Amino acid sequence: MSAGAKTLSARPTAIEGLFILDLQLHGDNRGWFKEQWQRAKFRDLDLDAPGARALKEFEPVQQNISLNASPGVTRGLHAEPWDKLVSVAHGRVFGAWCDLREGSATYGQVFTQEIGPDVAVFVPRGVANGFQALEPATAYTYLVNGHWSPNAAYSAANLADPALDIQWPLPIAELSQKDIEHPLLVDATPVPHKRTLIIGADGQLGRALCAALPDAMAWTRQDWDLRDPLPEMDWTQVGAIILAAAYTAVDQAEEDRAQCWQVNAEAVSRLVQVANEFQITLVYVSSEYVFDGSIACHSESEPLSPLSVYGQSKAAGELAARGARRHYIVRSSWVVGDGKNFVRTMRSLALRGVAPQVVGDQFGRLTFAEDLAFGILHLIAQQADWGTYHLSNSGDVVSWAEIAREVFAHCSDNAEAVQEVSSAQYFGQRPHAPRPRHSALDLSKIAATGFVPRDWRIGLEQYLRHLDASEEQEG
Repeated sequence: MSAGAKTLSARPTAIEGLFILDLQLHGDNRGWFKEQWQRAKFRDLDLDAPGARALKEFEPVQQNISLNASPGVTRGLHAEPWDKLVSVAHGRVFGAWCDLREGSATYGQVFTQEIGPDVAVFVPRGVANGFQALEPATAYTYLVNGHWSPNAAYSAANLADPALDIQWPLPIAELSQKDIEHPLLVDATPVPHKRTLIIGADGQLGRALCAALPDAMAWTRQDWDLRDPLPEMDWTQVGAIILAAAYTAVDQAEEDRAQCWQVNAEAVSRLVQVANEFQITLVYVSSEYVFDGSIACHSESEPLSPLSVYGQSKAAGELAARGARRHYIVRSSWVVGDGKNFVRTMRSLALRGVAPQVVGDQFGRLTFAEDLAFGILHLIAQQADWGTYHLSNSGDVVSWAEIAREVFAHCSDNAEAVQEVSSAQYFGQRPHAPRPRHSALDLSKIAATGFVPRDWRIGLEQYLRHLDASEEQEG
């Protein structure tokens, strides 16, 4: 085959995520040369089929080669917790793959393909792989993106199972005892999906995430204090880490710098190392405090300009999170959920007839934890481009005082009880961290992915009604 006769291309199969690739062989009188995997070319593949992202972002960490001495040697069907890119260095094989992924629409379905040096097959995690040598001294090669381990969660199916109806071209020969003992499809163990790990599951956002994703692993501070080394666990079973925990005592951070940085920045660096080693998606939840608030509405491209120690620690956490090859940085503002927050405080004051002083010269929008959780899970599920996204509730930009008046109007029909003051009047001579004057976030980027959060006024009304109903039930 002459050089240039074939370029890298990929085509989908009936099994989602299983792709056939045509490799370019450069041949002359000496033999041939090929690139079995080249990161830039794989990332540039013109392919939008379901499951294509795993192929484009395939990052092998180990290469294996099996020499098959004679035609008819057959191996498989093995399903491991990693992706594979298989081909041959010499000879030809008949390949067979069976979908063993839990919940897959094509579970149990089989696809076959003959493979020579000019063909490769991308096999996604959980799809069982098998082959039969068609020529003597066939060298079967495969790159994988996970290190082999005797403790890995393997699955398998019997390659002679009549239910699979694999039409092997040659009589099966030299089958290993282990392969002979593989279960029939009806008894096979499905390969489970990778799970999401929620860190900070007892916080406002963490609770909302757990409610939206009940099968996730959930860590509270008792499971991991972010100042400590990471606990040992099987990271190969984790698909995404959502860091919903943070040091949020904004004023206290001015004096408690070390702990604030340990939690908001140094812990992120530990997670980045794990995320890169095990190819995990890392979600870092950040804050509008990374900006100085001099611009009325902040875009994702605005340079970092934190005013406070807290803001500086969150900015440092963002810079650390960018080191994860698969990351989402989700900036939010004025979060309200299941826990202590501004809206609950104002509601309590309204019900007790207390007239509060509330700042009127800081402007932004509320973010309800439920909407924030749904937005984060949307980014992961839709496989949005890696990077930074702003996410708050939509609607008009208002002051804290205006939000307080809305709460009072709902609870006591007495919005006039809220006394609007300046930040300088509110804090007086008390030590406090500087706050950004403007906290509103531009939502156009996340809206372009198909996620548009509720208007904050609608969210506030529903939130207050939920609190009212909860108290009536308790009463």
